[in-house]
Amino acid sequence: MAAVRLDLDGKPIKAMTICMIGAGGFIGSHLCEKLMAETPHTVLAVDVYNDKIKHLLGPEGEQQSDHHWAGRIHFHRLNIKHDSRLEGLIKMSHLTINLAAICTPADYNTRPLETIYSNFIDAIPVVKYCSENGKRLIHFSTCEVYGKTIGSFLPKDHPLRQEPEFYVLKEDASPCIFGPIEKQRWSYACAKQLIERLIFAEGAENGLEFTIVRPFNWIGPRMDFIPGIDGPGEGVPRVLACFGNNLLRGEPLKLVNGGQSQRTFLYIKDAIEAVLLMIENPARANGQIFNVGNPNNEVTVKQLAEMMIEVYSKVAGEPVLDVPTIDVSSREFYGEGYDDSDRRIPDMTIISKQLGWSPKASLSDLLESTLTYQHKTYAEAMKRMTARSATSN
Repeated sequence: MAAVRLDLDGKPIKAMTICMIGAGGFIGSHLCEKLMAETPHTVLAVDVYNDKIKHLLGPEGEQQSDHHWAGRIHFHRLNIKHDSRLEGLIKMSHLTINLAAICTPADYNTRPLETIYSNFIDAIPVVKYCSENGKRLIHFSTCEVYGKTIGSFLPKDHPLRQEPEFYVLKEDASPCIFGPIEKQRWSYACAKQLIERLIFAEGAENGLEFTIVRPFNWIGPRMDFIPGIDGPGEGVPRVLACFGNNLLRGEPLKLVNGGQSQRTFLYIKDAIEAVLLMIENPARANGQIFNVGNPNNEVTVKQLAEMMIEVYSKVAGEPVLDVPTIDVSSREFYGEGYDDSDRRIPDMTIISKQLGWSPKASLSDLLESTLTYQHKTYAEAMKRMTARSATSN
């Protein structure tokens, strides 16, 4: 008989049913794996695609009957924009986790309408159904809600730029500073901030039990897509998959505006540990907004590119290109209306205090794991695609 699992306060954890919207994506697939492997919980996996969780599902999209998680994961193919079944699934569940979002920067200023609808308008019914039916909600937001740091408005050589209060981002203290309206890149951050405010208001006025998660650049296997192989040929994924695509193709990595923006990166497996703690410790997580990142893994985008080039060369056994990186303008790469934040360093006080969580994986370790996966998964397919392209030309 399996040992009873206990929460952080020493109380038995009861099995629950979780409605996970966006279960087929990068984060959702890792979270489903974790829940199936280590918990007794049942997942109603909601998404329009299930490619990344097929290994958990049977041939008809149902759970694998010959695995220990049989009967505990059920795939529901639906689009939350216009499907009346969504409320029923939320009613059947103890907890709803909303991961659904358009979250690729290339879309923010080229598809701002879709970005705003996806991240605000389409999320409203989820919040409403949870509130009206007395169901708990874990909603995934973004570190982009902070926008630019206060320090970025100081002169470049100003000593206050080095003071943490001018660049470290705190859930309960830092302002949200966006660029002007014509910089449509901020459509995503603004939509995400607005749904956060709606959720917080539902909690304050109607008693909604909620937790808001602000991920700081979670990366790892199955992130985004590789254009032309498992995504649109003209698509532009986030930075890790963009660089991975260039490495697989043997092309120089493109550094937008010289790659001077600074970012922190968190390994997906560390991140999922944090989410599981939120799921199973509602008394500590309800009403909280959590930064989830690794302040120790900060690099410039240029430094990230250099690390990835070195790691991939080792993983793939291929020499580094003579010209491994090239600089491109943000307008050339992302189109009109692009803008950016300078740094994103999460303050970790609240999540450490409430859940006792801290990140573990170093940037070099998580890059090796991720690039090993990308090479193993995509290298042969990329060679075939390149060969076909050469033949047709």
